[in-house]
Amino acid sequence: MDGLDDEAMYEVVQRRDAAFEGRFVYGVRTTGVYCRPGCGARLPLRGNVSFHLDGAEAERAGLRACLRCRPDADGPRALQAAMVGRACRLIERAETPPRLADLAAQAGLSRFHFHRVFRAVTGVTPAAYASARRAERLRAALAVESSVTRAIHEAGFNAASRFYADAPGRLGMTPGAYRRGGADTQVRVAVGPCTLGQVLVAATAIGLCAISLGDDAVGLVRALRARFPHAELVDGDAAFAATVARVVRLVDGTEAGFALPLDIRGTAFQQRVWQALMEIPRGRTVSYAGLAASLGLPGAARAVAGACAANPLAVAVPCHRVVRLGGAISGYRWGPDRKKALLEREAC
Repeated sequence: MDGLDDEAMYEVVQRRDAAFEGRFVYGVRTTGVYCRPGCGARLPLRGNVSFHLDGAEAERAGLRACLRCRPDADGPRALQAAMVGRACRLIERAETPPRLADLAAQAGLSRFHFHRVFRAVTGVTPAAYASARRAERLRAALAVESSVTRAIHEAGFNAASRFYADAPGRLGMTPGAYRRGGADTQVRVAVGPCTLGQVLVAATAIGLCAISLGDDAVGLVRALRARFPHAELVDGDAAFAATVARVVRLVDGTEAGFALPLDIRGTAFQQRVWQALMEIPRGRTVSYAGLAASLGLPGAARAVAGACAANPLAVAVPCHRVVRLGGAISGYRWGPDRKKALLEREAC
């Protein structure tokens, strides 16, 4: 159920962990009620507990809602999520980013309180959310507009100079290059053997943009080409070979640190998750739920797992250090066997 088995869910109930609210409810056969995971009622024996996706399923099983935790009523998190959802729609529909004061007034909160709630629910600030949405609109506009300047204004940037100041961070390249499908972007690439099969290493002028693991070198290059369909892929030179050697040592477990520049492109939320991944110490693991909680986003384990799956830089951004609740090895973009091997090496 949402990545949790019955034993893992009972552990959550034992901890009365409210971070799992909304992911399941549990029923108690002896009392005939169902509760939220964080309910403060007396802990039931494992044999008397059943687990259900939501209240509707529990009620179909003949259970009634607990009067203490009221699992049939909207909790504060649900109300906050609905409020932030309305604010997100306002940001998305606005031609220019709404002022924080206006968003807070619409929600009936102070600017400080609204800012804190918005970040707790989405993982990013209102300004960062607006910036990411404008970047998405810009990418769409660059695909159809004949003028880069017109596309910038269509995306909601009042002044082109404000956009060009950080365009590489928004697009990973200049607007003109992006509009031409990355045709003017050069990506150095090399594929070599490692103890986990084949490793592909690719870099732009900004930094490493891909580290991929697999068994087939041709397939790895084909996948990179799909990411950069119009970029110029060139073989790495002697200097790049030294970078590849460092990546191989990192994969093989003979090099612990990694301080090479990265060119990692994603949404504001993905980048926040990827930054948190790089802060997990070698030899340690965290659960998806634990990582979500550390980001101030209890209950967002599924979104965190999605960001981990989208990570384009194996090992350098160590998404392999995130496991299921209880320590079980879960899915990995480059295969669960490779994830297990990486964790075993780091545990030594």
